[in-house]
Amino acid sequence: MKFSNFLFPSSMSPDDDGRVISETLDEARLTDALGYDTIWLAEHHFDGICAYVDPISFAAALATATTHARIGFAVAQMALHHPIRFAEQVALIDHLSKGRLIVGLGRGTAYNIYDYQGYGIDHTEAQARFEEAEAIMLEAWKGERFDHHGKFFDLKLPALRPSTYTKPHPYVIRAAATEHGMLDIARRGNPFMMNVQSNAVTAQRMNLYRQTLREIGLNEAAIAARVDECWVWRNVFVAETDAEAERIAVPAFVAMHEHRVEMRNRVYQEQGASILPMPPAGAAPPAHASVEHALVHGSPATVAEKLSALKATGVGGLIIQFRLGPMSYEQTANSLTLFREKVIPAL
Repeated sequence: MKFSNFLFPSSMSPDDDGRVISETLDEARLTDALGYDTIWLAEHHFDGICAYVDPISFAAALATATTHARIGFAVAQMALHHPIRFAEQVALIDHLSKGRLIVGLGRGTAYNIYDYQGYGIDHTEAQARFEEAEAIMLEAWKGERFDHHGKFFDLKLPALRPSTYTKPHPYVIRAAATEHGMLDIARRGNPFMMNVQSNAVTAQRMNLYRQTLREIGLNEAAIAARVDECWVWRNVFVAETDAEAERIAVPAFVAMHEHRVEMRNRVYQEQGASILPMPPAGAAPPAHASVEHALVHGSPATVAEKLSALKATGVGGLIIQFRLGPMSYEQTANSLTLFREKVIPAL
């Protein structure tokens, strides 16, 4: 199993933005020095739930601030990007990082309608925009002249420069938040990234993923190779004792999710607009917002034991968010270091 750090830092107010961005760069350097496989970057806008906002710009900074870890998007919201501009930026970062880039793609947020509103995009067009943009990028990376006349883009491209460092193009992977989305990726024979789910749902989806690959004709060796390229996300905090981890991690996790829904709720109150139906008052939180399912915390031995269920699914990589909400950099760095020194060897 590969282990990685998902840099998804909250900035609780505009006054905190610069400090958190600087600390996140320090966290990336520490992650690289500790030997983690990948550093992942998110994309969210206007609310501070991802302080650096833009994974493309921040990936360029990481390409020069780190030397070993791969740099991945988890994910770039493709409905908000022009595909040619994105393809150029990725080609540049591919060179700066000497081929360490993982181009993780998704349609865009399934929750925050204001991400789309701020860019003047109809959120109901997000998936179609994503599909067209991805096809354009893959064609552009061939480095040849081409014309494209689609629903959202009308393009006449002489040739993309710079050409990519990685041939034929940087590694591309899609994210899937739902079983339906995962099945669509599996039917194409491709690996995928899974958002936070319960262990039971994670195991069920990985089994269904393998079954779908068999149905499209892949042999067991090819299936094992695809599974090894798949990733799942968990929030993790490691401390010297279970009690210390409970004291620090649980309040930080709860505050993080309260922050994530704050503007969503405000926009709904002001506009009556939302992407998904708003949950009724008192409803149980979904798995990704549940301490029970989404937060793995404790001493190194406890965390290793809890993560053994994910290891048993055979999934190739774990996307770990270490910094949770208002958690300090020092607490995050200690957790990141303990995980590397004591949890990874146990797994």
